[in-house]
Amino acid sequence: MPDGLSSPTRTLRRVEDLISAGLASADARPALEAVAQRYAIAVPPALQALIATPDDPIFRQFIPDPAELITAPHESGDPIADEALSPIPGIVHRYPDRALLKPLLACPVYCRFCFRREQVGPDGGVLSDAALEAAYAYLEAQPGIREVILTGGDPLILSPRRLGAILRRLGSIPHLEVLRIHTRAPVADPALVTTALAEALDIDTPLFLCLHANHARELTPAVGASLRLLQRRGIPILGQTVLLAGVNDSETALGDLFRAMLRMRIKPYYLHQLDAAPGTARFHVPPERGREILTNLRGHISGTALPTYIFDRPGGLGKIPL
Repeated sequence: MPDGLSSPTRTLRRVEDLISAGLASADARPALEAVAQRYAIAVPPALQALIATPDDPIFRQFIPDPAELITAPHESGDPIADEALSPIPGIVHRYPDRALLKPLLACPVYCRFCFRREQVGPDGGVLSDAALEAAYAYLEAQPGIREVILTGGDPLILSPRRLGAILRRLGSIPHLEVLRIHTRAPVADPALVTTALAEALDIDTPLFLCLHANHARELTPAVGASLRLLQRRGIPILGQTVLLAGVNDSETALGDLFRAMLRMRIKPYYLHQLDAAPGTARFHVPPERGREILTNLRGHISGTALPTYIFDRPGGLGKIPL
């Protein structure tokens, strides 16, 4: 945190909160209020505590910026066509053998580069029981689907009871062989990973957790302790990262991150090329630079630490390796 500030104790959700915490200037209030009217803000204490200076890699990811209201010609409110590939609420079916289930559209933190930024927010709520049943019925009627990925929003902010019930119901569908959860919660608020949550995730169906982290400083001892609760139950942890200008677009930053993941028994899985969501151009890194970084890391970092560099093609055409 900037010098002189006390240890944070609550999630910052308003521009006034950011100003009071010393993370925004009063002069910036009108511009930031305009951003807040369109895109949600939430900066939990665990991430506030990591902000050392304005525009450091943590600040840049989570503190709003007036540039978010500038939409470049190539940017889209639905850059990978989630909506076009959503046959019913809560389901996205892009690949023949996989489907997404989005049980809610709220998160513990709102990243300023999120490709679902037009959809997620504190009012994202959870799918109703009726909508969940319709989603289960859709999945049951599609025997080609072998894997369901829970995403959103962040599934780990659901209560252990509700999340456990969803996982058990999915596990009862015979042709579903693997389940996956994509989350930022252990980084945003490690205290969310409780013994009760770990028990809810301890199911018979193979389950993988995919943790989103973009900088080595995000992987604190508290994050490691929360993940060990899951790893002790045999739940493998994968890592996914977005390549972001000013955050991790260097050999040093990515190398440190991937090594930190391995130390926490997280397998670096995907390095994502930034999706062209509105107002995210300030984070863009040319793919040529991303390839160069990974090429330069090869031979200087364990092969187990190298993820696949991927691009999710616009229009719902799916991921390709870069």
